[in-house]
Amino acid sequence: MSAKAISEQTGKEFLYKHICTSAAVQNRFRYANVTSETDWDHLTQDHPWLLTERLVVKPDQLIKCRGKLGLVGVDLDLVGVQEWLKPRLMRETTVAKAKGILKNFLIEPFVAHTQEEEFYICIYAAREGDHVLFHHEGGVDVGDVDAKAQRLLVGVDDKLSEDSVKEQLFMHVPDDKKEVLVSFVVGLFNLYEDLYFTYLEINPLVVNQDGVFVLDMAAKIDATADYICKAKWGDVEFPPPFGREAYPEEAYIADLDAKSGASLKLTILNPLGRIWTMVAGGGASVVYSDTICDLGGVDELANYGEYSGAPSEQQTYDYAKTILSLMTREKHHEGKVLIIGGSIANFTNVAATFKGIVRAIKDYQGPLKDNGVTIFVRRGGPNYQEGLRVMGEVGKTTGIPIYVFGTETHMTAIVGMALGYQPIPNQPPVAAHTANFLLNSNTNAATPASTRTASFSEPRAANDATSAKKPKAGIPAAKATMLFSRNTKAIIWGMQTRAVQGMLDFDYVCSRDEPSVAAMVYPFTGDHKQKFYWGHKEILIPVYKNMADAMKKHPEVDVLISFASLRSAFDSTMETMQYSQIHTIAIIAEGIPEAQTRKLIKRADENGVTIIGPATVGGIKPGCFKIGNTGGMLDNILASNLYRPGSVAYVSRSGGMSNELNNIVSHTTDGVYEGVAIGGDRYPGSTFMDHVLRYQDTPEVKMIVMLGEIGGTEEYKICQGIKDGRITKPVVCWCIGTCATMFSSEVQFGHAGACANQDFETAVAKNQALREAGAFVPKSFDELGDVIRTVYDELVANGTIVPAQEVPPPTVPMDYSWARELGLIRKPASFMTSICDERGQELIYAGMPITEVFKEEMGLGGVLGLLWFQRRLPRYACQFIEMCLMVTADHGPAVSGAHNTIVCARAGKDLISSLTSGLLTIGDRFGGALDAAAKQFSKAFDSGMLPMEFVNKMKKDGKLIMGIGHRVKSINNPDMRVQILKDFVKGHFPASPMLDYALDVEKITTSKKPNLILNVDGFIGVAFVDLLRMCGGFTRDEADEFVEIGALNGIFVLGRSMGFIGHYLDQKRLKQGLYRHPWDDISYVLPEHMSM
Repeated sequence: MSAKAISEQTGKEFLYKHICTSAAVQNRFRYANVTSETDWDHLTQDHPWLLTERLVVKPDQLIKCRGKLGLVGVDLDLVGVQEWLKPRLMRETTVAKAKGILKNFLIEPFVAHTQEEEFYICIYAAREGDHVLFHHEGGVDVGDVDAKAQRLLVGVDDKLSEDSVKEQLFMHVPDDKKEVLVSFVVGLFNLYEDLYFTYLEINPLVVNQDGVFVLDMAAKIDATADYICKAKWGDVEFPPPFGREAYPEEAYIADLDAKSGASLKLTILNPLGRIWTMVAGGGASVVYSDTICDLGGVDELANYGEYSGAPSEQQTYDYAKTILSLMTREKHHEGKVLIIGGSIANFTNVAATFKGIVRAIKDYQGPLKDNGVTIFVRRGGPNYQEGLRVMGEVGKTTGIPIYVFGTETHMTAIVGMALGYQPIPNQPPVAAHTANFLLNSNTNAATPASTRTASFSEPRAANDATSAKKPKAGIPAAKATMLFSRNTKAIIWGMQTRAVQGMLDFDYVCSRDEPSVAAMVYPFTGDHKQKFYWGHKEILIPVYKNMADAMKKHPEVDVLISFASLRSAFDSTMETMQYSQIHTIAIIAEGIPEAQTRKLIKRADENGVTIIGPATVGGIKPGCFKIGNTGGMLDNILASNLYRPGSVAYVSRSGGMSNELNNIVSHTTDGVYEGVAIGGDRYPGSTFMDHVLRYQDTPEVKMIVMLGEIGGTEEYKICQGIKDGRITKPVVCWCIGTCATMFSSEVQFGHAGACANQDFETAVAKNQALREAGAFVPKSFDELGDVIRTVYDELVANGTIVPAQEVPPPTVPMDYSWARELGLIRKPASFMTSICDERGQELIYAGMPITEVFKEEMGLGGVLGLLWFQRRLPRYACQFIEMCLMVTADHGPAVSGAHNTIVCARAGKDLISSLTSGLLTIGDRFGGALDAAAKQFSKAFDSGMLPMEFVNKMKKDGKLIMGIGHRVKSINNPDMRVQILKDFVKGHFPASPMLDYALDVEKITTSKKPNLILNVDGFIGVAFVDLLRMCGGFTRDEADEFVEIGALNGIFVLGRSMGFIGHYLDQKRLKQGLYRHPWDDISYVLPEHMSM
């Protein structure tokens, strides 16, 4: 949501910190917060004025009319405040219908004043601008300020002037107070704008000879502006409405939501309730709550919430486990029900999200069975069949009663089943699988012949959209009646390849002559071309770095679909409206600050541009054009007959519910002519009335469906349009959110605009008004399809609609990736791996999650064991590996590998090149003797050869014994590295026969020459053979295989890489120049005839 209430203390803190006014604002920052945990001694130390001044005390918990409710203690000393709090602090009280605990109080200095010094001021946001209400008589008895107050509208992008304040608001203000008040009101309005307030009320505002005093204040800010106002706001806490506790689980989900591109919401209404919901989609979540309340479940409804926007499996798991944890804490004598519902998704992979829910159900299967939980599931959308199958399977394996239903079942039918109002079908009908629609047996790659592309009842419409007329100077441009046609071309802002491919597949199945996507704009790459499919063949679509190039090269484009983020959507949309060729813009992003949205609306109205969104999935015109992911994947496009036009046009706020309307309309009528989801924000770019009037003026549209919702007043314009005769076509309407009036405390639903600030903004009031105006309004959402069918049948009966014969749609080949997702195909993998898996939410090393690796403190040796040997090695083995890496890390700059690295580094090469240069020297002569030594000693030992026989044989064969000999070290000057490793092996290995054999060989070789010792390479080689054979984790064959495939040389490579990198960094740090080998260290031996 966007507009969120803040505490009075937070609001005053903002005001005192940031207001800019010449008026003397008194009592700045003089407030003290009191809770049950307050230490009064510390409080008086922090606020010494509490001991010397008369005081006011009141609860700061979003309670209205505190004075009239007797919840304000006035003109008290500190002892009086404490006495006043005793019967109230932590006591339950009732405010209107809400019962809650008074737990947070605010103490401020008492300001003695007269009635004549009290004023009222309120600033609140509306679509057209910000309203400033002012009344010269403030205080507890201010009454109906809407009727009494002076009102001034400050238009979007306009400024509040001192003259307008004096002329329009201060008619009854005493002259001696006007100047002070003018400065304060203008400063307050500027503060309101700068800090993105949406509502700010002060009553009373006291003005006397000492200055201005802000006594009581209520405010809301636009929470979506956090990224703009963070520096000024700081960390804002948003208190829950009075009567509803703030639960840590709500804060946890809010934190998940803030870190996710998806939408995750949770409000706990009654933690002891037996009806719990886990609903996908902002609009659908409201519909399910409505239905539960309509069926008498309001007192047992435990929560409101939604998950949408394609959350990941892990995010869905975290969300689901939170709800399951809450619902299994207290048992209910009737058992509990969990409703996992949702509309038909547009782009969310249902199976992927259900995997997260299934994981949570498995984790909580014991508590779920103990609490007698029954689960009802209804969902549609991409891969929903697999999701439902998985959900059904987990019911069978866990023994939890789980009933699953797809798009063949009405969205809210599971609520009636869950509450016992209708029977549960034994075997629900199974919807056709995605694959049944899409695989094409025809090998012809040409574009299919046109199917029916006109309305069922009308001849084919003209191809071109009705363009917006160019305005005369100073007059707003007229907007187009027809937004999309079969020739519509669009530019996509953002690298949304999946959405673009979906649009192209839709175009193809609608038998369009050309793709609807002309180009893409993506500022983060250079100009290039992106590959897509047009039916069977591949095509290239240009991608531009900037908007200007795209517009210049594609003058035929008149639609822009913006997938820009909430932070960049405003700037990119304003830039788009500089180009007169664009007459429709769809803004997908959710969470754009309302002040920015209003500026976009103003500019669009001036330019004659229709904006769909923000916070929308878009819209669809069957047979012509679809925006982004609207309508879902091709299986739903075909199932809902969206490949050809029908006679019904609809407009909705919710994107998910618009897809549900596609389903309902296709089952009850001849189909959709056009459908638009205007978006869930408080100020959608275009309104219900804008689109209903377009449909009224479109001959092919025979009836109109509108799905409104709680909040705002746009639906009343439809009422007026029907009464005035401007709207004459049948209109079927339903406003969701009827449950809001049944709740004791305010609930903010999934959409930012779904909150009633006045009684007439409730869904109940709107439905009644629409019914009285002459619209067809069902009794509930459950009956919406029946009413649509009834109206449609009447139009068919009277000849207004003449159904046409259905024509089978053309087929589109399925993408390989999606076919694989559905399990329809198999393909040999190009690679196989058995050591690591990064695909899930957590990295896995050889079957062990990375969190477990750290929890067990396995160290580098343990990780190497997992990745190299696919084993969890004993602790001593991990320590030995780490010791090997330490002793092989470096052996000075003179050895060949370090020398090469240094030369490369001094030649200006990068780290990777320098490291590689050093590594390339590793072989049998330098560092690579581990494998060779292990093989030679193992072969001799395994064949039963005595050490002396082994030495003699190698001498006879003229071969060196790998791992024996050192240039510097000898029996008299032992290598301490070898000594350290030897002590560890003898102290920790269960046995070391191979090492003992090698040490016997050393005795023989050193008797001949003292430097023929077992060197560090040889020691590690033979000791590693002992480790593999004796640790108990490997068979003999497995141990021999690791030696054979070169695993042991990897120890030296890995260890010495640390040293090479050290030498590289050392040379760079010392700023060494290009290396040139000295002449006196080179012996020039040229052929004699050449030297002559």
